[in-house]
Amino acid sequence: MIQDLRDYIAALEKEGELHRVTTEVDWNLELCHVSKVNEEQKGPALLYENVKDYDIPVFTSAFTTPKRLAICLEQDTSLSMSKLSKKWMELTTKKMIPPEIVSHPKVMENVITGDDVNVEMFPAPWFYPEDGGRFIGTAVYLVTKDPETGWTNLGTYRMQILGKNVVGVQIIKGKHADFMLKQYEAMGKKMPAAAVIGCDPVLFLCSSTLVSAQTDEYDVAGSLRQAPVPVFESDLTGLKLPATAEVILEGYIDPKVLMDEGPFGEYTGYYSGNKGKEWPKPALQIERILHRNDPILWSTTVGKPINDIHMIQSLNRTATLWYDLETMRVPGIESVYIPPESCGRFWGIVSVRQKYPGHSNQVGNAVIASTTGHYGMKGVITVDHDIDADDWDRIMWALSTRFDPKRSAQIIDRGRSTPLDPGLPIEARDVTSRIILDACTPFEWQNKPNEIFMDRGVLTKVSERWADYGLGETSPVADMIDRLTKPESK
Repeated sequence: MIQDLRDYIAALEKEGELHRVTTEVDWNLELCHVSKVNEEQKGPALLYENVKDYDIPVFTSAFTTPKRLAICLEQDTSLSMSKLSKKWMELTTKKMIPPEIVSHPKVMENVITGDDVNVEMFPAPWFYPEDGGRFIGTAVYLVTKDPETGWTNLGTYRMQILGKNVVGVQIIKGKHADFMLKQYEAMGKKMPAAAVIGCDPVLFLCSSTLVSAQTDEYDVAGSLRQAPVPVFESDLTGLKLPATAEVILEGYIDPKVLMDEGPFGEYTGYYSGNKGKEWPKPALQIERILHRNDPILWSTTVGKPINDIHMIQSLNRTATLWYDLETMRVPGIESVYIPPESCGRFWGIVSVRQKYPGHSNQVGNAVIASTTGHYGMKGVITVDHDIDADDWDRIMWALSTRFDPKRSAQIIDRGRSTPLDPGLPIEARDVTSRIILDACTPFEWQNKPNEIFMDRGVLTKVSERWADYGLGETSPVADMIDRLTKPESK
């Protein structure tokens, strides 16, 4: 069972999905550039064992293929992103499993306090040429707690080194940590907070997931692992923190202290955080650093698709959207997909088995009204049940042959946006428009177009003779026969 980052790295290596870089690599741009080129080639996860000026390794490219995400979730490595997300949905619709308090957490093997606190002891990369500095927090999550209910939130927010004991934290307005920070501000108190780097990778996946308020991501991770997450109660902040983390930066965020940070090459493929043009950000004042012996720094390149962040957002947002539609009791959902090419958030695709007139349009509207789809999503494509939501070839075919712009497109003027959307002017990113593209043949049409299908009997014969054609020993027909023949001929 995978319980920490080291287990995951070992699992990747066993599956031939890890490459160890032993030559010296500079943390200043070079490390990111090597990783990004590797990711563009669908290369393996990388463990940099010789980072210039440091003896701490850096791990990147953890999730850039569906296979590596499946390894993380301990699922069948042949599953597509959509089917892997369905597994996530099925596990998280069962009983949530709360964390378990343990003693002697491994992350407390080293405790650094006082003047010795210095985040530059870690090889935080400088990623892109116009970044504002080194970012220690990309594969990171912030642990905070609701002062009234005790709800613990894990949220992924980028973190730039602003001093030896301070990191900027980009907590976007409306995020759960923002809710909590406002509560502490009203109480006239600082907010206890801890940045976690390196952990059971499922915790990082959950921290970047759109989970409903008052739901602990520890519980979601427990349901995915089917086992409680081992945590300990901090004697400094009172927070529940992961026992097997590699590094924890622990301290407080003062709601009254805001600092400029950035720019940073974001997951949209554009820089954000331009000083003087965007809002100042909260900052984590670090009172102590906890780390395991021989720690590993986990990082991700961010930038243009496709990298870890886009794959993570595609996986968990697809899963939570599927969960939303299930719990909204929208009938007929066959498959769901939020593509990593859309930065893992801006477009959603749903395959639906229509049962009544207007059904496919109901699905599109349900998506943008859901917990997952209401924030930042710009467009929804609905397709009939004979097309998988992640089959781009057939989706484009449906948009070409089952779609009429006047009948099938619906624009919604106002929806919640993200301040990181470069498609909107920087001074007006609170609200975005949305579009629903209904690429389904209308249910109520009596005279539907006559679609081409193959003969099932002949296809069966072709499958049996596949090797005779010299096209390989294994016939692909079995996986295609239902899609290529008439449904009523099954």
